[in-house]
Formats: sequence, C-alpha cells, structure tokens
Amino acid sequence: MTSQATHLANKRFVRQAMAEIAEAGPEGITAGLAQAYHPDAAWRGSHPMNEMTGLDAIEAQVWRPLQQAFPDLERRDSILIAGDYDGHDLVGCVGHLCGTFGHDWLGIPATGQTIYLRFGEFHRMVDGRIAQSTVLIDVLDVIRQAGIWPLTASMGVEGMWPGPFSADGLVLTEQDTAVSSANFAQMRAMQNALGQHGDWRAMGRDAFLIPSQTAGWHKKMMWYGPSGIGTARGIEAFVDDHRLPWRRAFHNTIGAQHYARIADGAYTATGGWPSLTTDHLGGGLMGLPPTGRTITIRVMDFYLHHDGLIRENWVPIDIIHMLLQMDVDVFDRIRALYPRA
Repeated sequence: MTSQATHLANKRFVRQAMAEIAEAGPEGITAGLAQAYHPDAAWRGSHPMNEMTGLDAIEAQVWRPLQQAFPDLERRDSILIAGDYDGHDLVGCVGHLCGTFGHDWLGIPATGQTIYLRFGEFHRMVDGRIAQSTVLIDVLDVIRQAGIWPLTASMGVEGMWPGPFSADGLVLTEQDTAVSSANFAQMRAMQNALGQHGDWRAMGRDAFLIPSQTAGWHKKMMWYGPSGIGTARGIEAFVDDHRLPWRRAFHNTIGAQHYARIADGAYTATGGWPSLTTDHLGGGLMGLPPTGRTITIRVMDFYLHHDGLIRENWVPIDIIHMLLQMDVDVFDRIRALYPRA
C-alpha cells in the first residue's frame, strides 16, 4: 500500500500541474503537459473527446480547443483526494474550469459570457507523474449555460455544483487510516445495498424507501447529478428525480470496469470505464422511448461522510455518450437549432 506521504505529494503535484496547464495560455500548453505527464500517457473522457494516447493528441484534442474557446481559462478545485486501488496510485478531483466563452467549443456556440465547466477526474500516477487521466467534463451543462436545451426538462434542479458544505474538500494533510477504512466500508455497503433494491416493479417508489435503501444516508443528503438529471436534496427527491426513472429505464444492470475505489479521510470515490453495462428496456427517462439496446455508462461518484453518514454525493456522468447509445445525438440537435452557413 502506498504511503500517505506519497499520496500527499501526488495530490500537491496534480493540483499545481493541472492548474498550470489550464492557465498556461496557447504558448504554454506543450511545456505544461510535458511537465505533468509521461510522454506516452493516456487520456480518456467525455464524448466527443473519448480516448487518446500521447501528449500531442491530448494537446490537440483537449487543451488547445479549450484554450481557444476560453482564453482566460482558470481551474478551481473543490475536492482533491488520493488513494490506491488494484495496484495503482490515484488522485481524484472535482471542480470547475472557469472562463469567458469567447469562441465555439465542440460545436457549441460561444456566448461571450462566463461559463463554468464542471469536471470529475481520476489521475493514475507513476513515479510522481501522470500516466493516465480519466476526465468527465459535463459538456451538457456547458450547452445549458450557453442557452441551448436539446432535451426534455430535468427532473432535478440544474445549476452549478457547490463544494463540500464542510469546506474541507482539499485533503492536503495526513488522514486517520481507521476513518478512511470505515468510510470506505460504508460506501461499499451503500453501493451494494442500492444494487439490491427489492421488487420495485411491484412496490414502485416504496421499494427505494425501505430501511436497507436509506440506511447510511444523512437526512440532509445532497445528490449532485449531471446536467440532464440535476440535483436532489433528501432521499425522497433522490428517488423521485433519479433512482426511480433510472431503474424504470435500465434493466439487468451490472458493474463493469472499475478502475478507482479510494478513501481519504472523510471522502471516498469510485469510477469505472465504463461503470455500468445495462439494457435500455424502459421508457420515460429524459422523455425517451426504450431502444432495447445494451449500453455502457461512464460514471464517477465522490462522497462526503459526515456524522457517521453519507452527507453529499457528486456524480459526474457522461450523459451525452449515454444518450448517443439511446439514438439521441445532442450535437446533431445543436446543429439543427443553430445551423452554420
């Protein structure tokens, strides 16, 4: 198991290196990436960026378009944690990139106004540098902020994600390993319980409100979902705005290729590429009919444990990639709404 000293060094390195890349400007991206990454590093993330290898590709497909679209880009981290999983050292982050939307990005029309690009990240570290980044930017939320909405209304509340209510999300001191272990066990018990949700077809929403489903969650829980789903406060809103519509739509769900399960003091986190494989057999989610297809879903979860319970949950999901497998091309809809000559 990696020492806390190494995890702390990795966190400090990632925080500084990623801020420098974000704020480097066009002339500094190449040097910033070379400082942060191994030369053959891999990057994977939200559609339409998806997967790539090597610093030239990361620069050309991720960072140069971001710098061109948001010339005054800056990075603001709200959660910074580390841990090891399956023999790998990981740093996990939640935060926002902030900038003036001066030029189109990914075909999204520029607004000339401030935009917050929220993200969840896991960086796999090797010898103090990044060997692989997994980055879910909420591209759909950028579309929303640009004044375009190509879907039905979200069930939850749309808006910027706050940082932890405890204001301690940047974990830059050594943590009690017993606390980390207890919170890790609580996270896994909760996740396993959610996967065994009873006979919801017969019971409806009540199946998600039985004690086994609500145990572990704080009465003031906040579930921060991606754009297209939105934020919910309290277990009943979580069920109504997310869990029940999601379960009605997706059947035979199994966990897939998890690369991250970590705990760092009061915080835990998981991520998979993909996290879920599921059959889209039910209608209604986002107003869409069932496709009958088996799809994969890219998800991260970051949790704050407080007073012995799970208080907050930030959930980056690649909604645009999910929708593409459900016969909805969000970028096609944008082009139809805002045709270019």
